Amino acid sequence: MSIHSRPKKSLGQNFLHDANVIQKIIRAFDAQPTENVLEIGPGRGALTSMLMEQLPHLTAVELDNELSAMLQITYGDKLTLLHQDILSVDLRAIAAERGKKLRVIGNIPYNITSPILFHVIDTRDAVKDFMVMMQTEVAQRLVAKPRTKDYGILSIFAQYYAAPRLLFGVSRNSFYPIPAVTSAVVTLNFDSPYSPAAENDVLFRTIVRGTFGKRRKTIRNGLKSLNVPPDVLDTLSINLEQRPEELTVADFVLLSNQLLSVASLITPVTTNEDNV
Repeated sequence: MSIHSRPKKSLGQNFLHDANVIQKIIRAFDAQPTENVLEIGPGRGALTSMLMEQLPHLTAVELDNELSAMLQITYGDKLTLLHQDILSVDLRAIAAERGKKLRVIGNIPYNITSPILFHVIDTRDAVKDFMVMMQTEVAQRLVAKPRTKDYGILSIFAQYYAAPRLLFGVSRNSFYPIPAVTSAVVTLNFDSPYSPAAENDVLFRTIVRGTFGKRRKTIRNGLKSLNVPPDVLDTLSINLEQRPEELTVADFVLLSNQLLSVASLITPVTTNEDNV
């Protein structure tokens, strides 16, 4: 049974229809029958139908009312359909129910890519890996190196909490309607995070967000804005005259560890994750 529905601009829908790309994604994901797989935004079921050939059961999250109903009718008991926003889905509860970590796959709305990435990152203890289609520009930021224009908060967090890989690009013509941007498929392996980890995760995030919030300024000025005492700044081994985009993940781990003694003084940072 084929599923048809008009794309809804309000939900950022661009349906993948290129059979070659679909097969390439499925091959790269390589789902095994015993695995606990969750699909984000199945849409018309382009990936879903092929995943169903490999799995006895699949969990999917779809916000669209019409598509949710059609998917459930089409796949019946083999599909657990969560009709809700992925940002409200408790990934830990799903992993616990199935007794194993999730493998997550999806072609997600590009307008909420960053929030979805952070939602998965924040529940990484319940997620083995995440294969995701996203805007090429964002994909390049995930794997960017220091001292490049794409390197930023998203780069640091992706490379600290996981091992990201940009697998391949996808033409605009592979979607309906045709989007204004090109796409890429990325995988994040949460079983291979950066090691050693920072001693205080909240402090690590605060330092990264706070210094990149002053991106045009030096690390010294960024740390001053976080209320780090001047006498503590003089004890740090990092070159504070560098800008944040010059520091590696290892540098940020070292920096946060060296600031543990004054963690209670440092001003918390909140960042709009749509814009990181």
